[in-house]
Amino acid sequence: MAKEKKKIQHNTEREVLVTGHRNPDTDSICAAIAYSRLKNKITNSERYIPCRAGEPSRETAFVLDYFKVPEPRLITSVKTQVSDIEYRKTPGVDRDMSLKKAWTMMNEDNLVTLPVLTSYNSLEGVITIGDIAKSYFNVYDSHIISKAHTKFANIQETLEATVVTGDMSRCCTEGKVLIAAANPEMMSYYIEKHDIVILGNRAENQLSAMDNGADCIIICEGANVSPTIKSLAEANGMIIMVTSYDAYTAARLINQSMPISYFMTTDGLITFTEDDYVDDMRDIMASKRHRDFPIMAKDGTYLGMVSRRNLLGNHGKQVILVDHNEPGQAVEGIEAADILEIIDHHKIATVQTMAPVYFRNQPLGCCSTIVTQMYKENNIEIDKQTAGLLMSAIISDTLLFRSPTCTPLDEKTGRELAEIAGVDIEKYAFSMFSAGSNLKGKTIEEIFYQDFKHFTAGKIEFGVSQVTSLNKEELEAFKDGLENFANKALKVEGIDMSFIMLTNILDRSTDLLAIGQGAGKLIANAFGVEPVKRENTEGGLEDCWSVILPGVVSRKKQLVPPLTLFGEQM
Repeated sequence: MAKEKKKIQHNTEREVLVTGHRNPDTDSICAAIAYSRLKNKITNSERYIPCRAGEPSRETAFVLDYFKVPEPRLITSVKTQVSDIEYRKTPGVDRDMSLKKAWTMMNEDNLVTLPVLTSYNSLEGVITIGDIAKSYFNVYDSHIISKAHTKFANIQETLEATVVTGDMSRCCTEGKVLIAAANPEMMSYYIEKHDIVILGNRAENQLSAMDNGADCIIICEGANVSPTIKSLAEANGMIIMVTSYDAYTAARLINQSMPISYFMTTDGLITFTEDDYVDDMRDIMASKRHRDFPIMAKDGTYLGMVSRRNLLGNHGKQVILVDHNEPGQAVEGIEAADILEIIDHHKIATVQTMAPVYFRNQPLGCCSTIVTQMYKENNIEIDKQTAGLLMSAIISDTLLFRSPTCTPLDEKTGRELAEIAGVDIEKYAFSMFSAGSNLKGKTIEEIFYQDFKHFTAGKIEFGVSQVTSLNKEELEAFKDGLENFANKALKVEGIDMSFIMLTNILDRSTDLLAIGQGAGKLIANAFGVEPVKRENTEGGLEDCWSVILPGVVSRKKQLVPPLTLFGEQM
């Protein structure tokens, strides 16, 4: 019996992931949270989901904890998954369903494959239209009905018969099927116990079948059954059913009453989950002749069927990028995503979109300043919690208005948000920076990647890690370890050069480490200073240079532009 068919709607309210860059800083995470809240208020929905493309730094963790905001959803990839495409919610069927009913269901719903489910909605097997077609053409012996453990209820349904007497919940597990075409004397030679006998309206034939121990007689062409025959059948526990079909047609149809469980495929089933990536599925599907593949939930329950056709013209995840627009900084799989918007305050890079998008890029010190503007433009009130997040992001990106990237609008916005949040901005900033600059307990890898970004300058690929602290001695203590790790990062990240900004917030200066072939020369050209070559503490490492850059605290405005300019000339 088919399970209840559920009506579904595909992608009518798809979620939109709002995310910042990998190795997220405070602005990246806070802007994603605040902007998703703004979009949900504007659209009166909950479909905009704040996300993070990495673990939050200690500074960000302090902010989220201070304002009682849970961490956004972690995403490591936005490659297209099964959950992003429209697949068919083909209803599951029971293993006892007849071949005829399965065939009818497939034709009515234009299906090729039916999933056979257990009572717990887990997958037991699949039956295809090809399996059913083969069952019609294969030659079976007369015992096939009992071999398949066919229910008598299936036989009744397939022959559209009327039950005269008998227990229809029984299964046929013994005996054969035959047509009683001979006289009663001859019938005793070939009718055996538990047989199913197809016959006409002759009472003597019906009695002969009963006397020889048949389990069921099927009377054709709607013939009547005498009260005597009925009473004897009831006494013997025999089933009698009457069909309007003639004997030839009944004999042809009866094999269609067999359960699909006898013909379904149960071994070697290839299934997918909603988390599987479409690119991986294409390769698997191409190597198999199946047309449809079951989709399973994590708990093992059945969800639907996916075919190659479902993968054609599929829609990627819908994404809004905040605080970045460079592919190298974006979460993995961004090239397959459907980018809807970009809100950023960095230089415009080479990110590609499938269609025109809303792209807002302003020369400000913080992306959250732009988000705050958009709240005002849409006349959406900023609540105390959201104000705290936006303020924290501005403090972080502008180093409490000390960074050269800071504009008057950033400072004005930051102080306005502090009033809404109800905090003393200077005291709060000191606590936030102290939490973020405490590097104790962190591994060198964690420190290196807590604020690391990729950049391109002509043919040169380079990365910049920025480590900020209020404590000069703390920065100095990690120098050797960071230098050694940066050497390893060259290969891991696939970059030519690696730069580490050891930024002292209090004296507004950066001790810059440059690792990789040509990195020292690039520093000399970009800043007009001669860097000092450092002695490697481990053998077999790339050369490392160091230089103190007074007044340099901004990666975006003070470090990356000259590196990019002179890097393109190398």
